Amino acid sequence: MASIHEEEVLGKAYDSRLMKRLLTYLRPYRVQVVIALVAIVLKAGADVLGPYLTKVAIDKYLANHTESHSLLDRFLSSRPLTGIAQIAGIYVGILLFSFLLEFTQTYVMQWTGQKVMFDLRSQIFRHLQGLHIGFFDKNPVGRLVTRVTSDVDALNEMFTAGVVSIFEDIFVLLGILVIMLNMSWRLALITFAVLPLIFYATSIFRRKVRDSYRRIRVAIARINAYLQEHVTGIEVLQLFNREKKAYERFEKINRTHMDAFKDAIMAHAVYYPVVEVLSATAIACVVWFGGGQVMKNMVTLGVLVAFMQYAQRFFRPIQDLSEKYNILQSAMASSERVFKVLDTRAEIVSPTVAQAPHGRGRIEFEHVWFAYRTLAQAAEDAASKGEKLKAIAASNGDPALEYDWVLRDVSFNIEPGETVAIVGHTGAGKTTIISLLLRFYDLQKGAIRIDGVDIRDMDLLDLRRRYGVVLQDPFLFSGTVADNIRLGTRWIEDEMIEDAAEQVNVADFIRSLPAGFAEEVRERGSTLSTGQKQLISFARALAHNPKILILDEATSSVDTETEFRVRDALTRMVEGRTSIIIAHRLSTIQRANKIIVMHKGKVREVGSHQQLLASRGIYWKLYQLQYKEQEPPGIPPGELTAPSVGVSADN
Repeated sequence: MASIHEEEVLGKAYDSRLMKRLLTYLRPYRVQVVIALVAIVLKAGADVLGPYLTKVAIDKYLANHTESHSLLDRFLSSRPLTGIAQIAGIYVGILLFSFLLEFTQTYVMQWTGQKVMFDLRSQIFRHLQGLHIGFFDKNPVGRLVTRVTSDVDALNEMFTAGVVSIFEDIFVLLGILVIMLNMSWRLALITFAVLPLIFYATSIFRRKVRDSYRRIRVAIARINAYLQEHVTGIEVLQLFNREKKAYERFEKINRTHMDAFKDAIMAHAVYYPVVEVLSATAIACVVWFGGGQVMKNMVTLGVLVAFMQYAQRFFRPIQDLSEKYNILQSAMASSERVFKVLDTRAEIVSPTVAQAPHGRGRIEFEHVWFAYRTLAQAAEDAASKGEKLKAIAASNGDPALEYDWVLRDVSFNIEPGETVAIVGHTGAGKTTIISLLLRFYDLQKGAIRIDGVDIRDMDLLDLRRRYGVVLQDPFLFSGTVADNIRLGTRWIEDEMIEDAAEQVNVADFIRSLPAGFAEEVRERGSTLSTGQKQLISFARALAHNPKILILDEATSSVDTETEFRVRDALTRMVEGRTSIIIAHRLSTIQRANKIIVMHKGKVREVGSHQQLLASRGIYWKLYQLQYKEQEPPGIPPGELTAPSVGVSADN
């Protein structure tokens, strides 16, 4: 539930540190921002001139107050009809000018906001791609998607509506305040008399809406996570008839979101009428008190009418500011979450000065110790689940360096061109070995070398370019079949794609598709069988011409006919390459030059199929349990010609 708790934290409405960092994203668009700010200032000035023009028209021409003077006297005609027409023309001109300014600042800021969103989302996605796999083990997909979508949208709203409107509202308030105090400070004080009540109502409104917005964000985070998980696992849901239960759970989460929104709607529905009533009360007081002053000739009729208009305009920005406060607060919370992701340091990085190994692909594991977590973290996880932890301490006994070891003092060599199988029970550490070799994680002790160079001293791109990996669960992206084989690698030509497909015996199937290699593949390859997806994964690995081939339970999910194709393809794929196979099928194990037997994180046996059977150790026991009964009678061990189905030893 950590992701949900994180959404609950709102923080301050304004954080100068976060705002300063956010404004750096506007730096490339400083010209557009300056244009928008100038338009805001001019528009604020234009907005406060309307009532003043009304005051001039009434006092100069309608009420005929000859003692009343204004800044426009020198430009206005002494004839009433002409003068009123001039004022009307100025009023219309100001409205058109205000429209032009509003269009300018709206278009420019929306354009800038989209640019900032584009830059920020690109930066987040680029950063996520560079983070190590362990980061994704701890952070749910739903949370990361929310960072790129909802949180960036909140920042865009702040840039395009929040900050801009706040500036405009402040300038309008200041302009109205100055003009009202200049025309009649007594009427101004009467107008401001209701401000304490408005501020009190605003405080209550802000608190209520703040709580509602917090619950809305929590509900959205839960909806995103729930949808992502249950849409991805729709097959399991339908298989076990859990649709009704899943719907009931989703309905409960969705109702939480609706209830939070209803509370926000209620707060808005009460607040705005309250402010309207208070502002109408202020206007009524202005009419009552100002009317008396007009009758006593203490103020002019034009001043009274202008005050009524200014009073109406004065309270609108206050309403807007209360709403913008929530936008600003939401943006600050979103920026904190976004920057938390961006500030997450990539633990697996290329060295400053990288070394490039020269050789055919000799792999060496030297006294490798690895753990995904410390014992303290393991104990915390176990306590949260109400479980007891069986501690496994480090060999040196230092409490600060105690780990929940997955691999313990693992050492072995794989010679160039050699095909090696790794077998063992579930949890023995087989897939962990592959993850370390690919440097998805860094080991705590020991070293892994390729052609004598420690992989931590190699450039990550160079390291991973050497591998061709086929996983147990093949992953296909949306796009064409050819795109999934090429996977964006520009130097792979169409002929190379077709040749790779031919070598793994999948070309005939691809050509039988309506569009051939240009056939569209839907999300995760949902229109293809598991075997077809696996063969395409084989073609992908082969097309990239790797020096080191890694097959992680690559044949565990294919049918017998497909396995015949895979076995034939493997013969060609491993030729001339260093190959590592996490064993699942007996036929694959027997063909390996060397078999490494893992047990409880340690290398227990190394040898060929015949040697390990002769030693009558762990491998011999696995063979007896999993494979012996599957061999046809009369065929000596190691001479199987038909594929057999073994018990999965996945990790």
